[in-house]
Amino acid sequence: MRYLFFTFVFLTISLHAYSDADLDGVDDLVDRCPNTPMTELVDISGCTTKSLASLHHYDIILGGSFSQTDYNTNEKTDTYTALAQVDYYYKQFSIQASTSYYTADSSAYNDNGMNDSMLAAYYQFRLSEDLLLRAGVGVILPTYDTTLNNNNTDYTASISLSYSLDNVNIFGSYAYTQVNDDDVITPDIIVNYQNTNAYNAGLGYHFGSRLYASVAYNAVDSIYQSVEMIETASLYTYYGIDEHWFTTASYAYGVSDSASDNYIALRLGYYF
Repeated sequence: MRYLFFTFVFLTISLHAYSDADLDGVDDLVDRCPNTPMTELVDISGCTTKSLASLHHYDIILGGSFSQTDYNTNEKTDTYTALAQVDYYYKQFSIQASTSYYTADSSAYNDNGMNDSMLAAYYQFRLSEDLLLRAGVGVILPTYDTTLNNNNTDYTASISLSYSLDNVNIFGSYAYTQVNDDDVITPDIIVNYQNTNAYNAGLGYHFGSRLYASVAYNAVDSIYQSVEMIETASLYTYYGIDEHWFTTASYAYGVSDSASDNYIALRLGYYF
């Protein structure tokens, strides 16, 4: 009905005093739903029959991170990373593309360049009113340039579950990555790559409609056969600034010797 609004107004305004506060084409005197959004089609009573809001949505996320490494066998290294991510959403389907640029600094060397980039697709299944399952597949593009043959595309698949009870949610995930990088075997260095498994489990809480926080335990195999599983404990927060802008913050503490001692990331996103 809304597309007939201007014709309707033109014909009726000359006949009687006309008032339509929500601009849905139905006179306030007979409008049973007086605050209908502009993106809704309404019936003769002014109540929604169909939404005109687009089912296609996007977000752009920019941010930075800092990590501090002090393995038993390595000296202290500080790494700063600039992060960029773009997401596309359509109903229960989403696509994510991400990349980052790092600068590493220690007393022995300085290094910088692109990390690997990722393109992934996900689909969310609602198993019940409170239980969600999300499955995804992705490719890891070899934009990270090293002398250790990190030069092939890797493939990943993941599955996650989230159960909500009032403001509390319990979540967990598993991901498998097929690492296709070529082993390095020389008189000076031997590097053997392996496929990886990643596990995650945690507890989150919604503090109202805008603020969410969670704690989690994370474990992932290193891509190097000689390195033990990387284990971290993490904190995560999400804050919706308004309808479009949002920000996230995360912190991870290395539980295993193979993990970064400290990892901090801040991101700012825009949803439209």
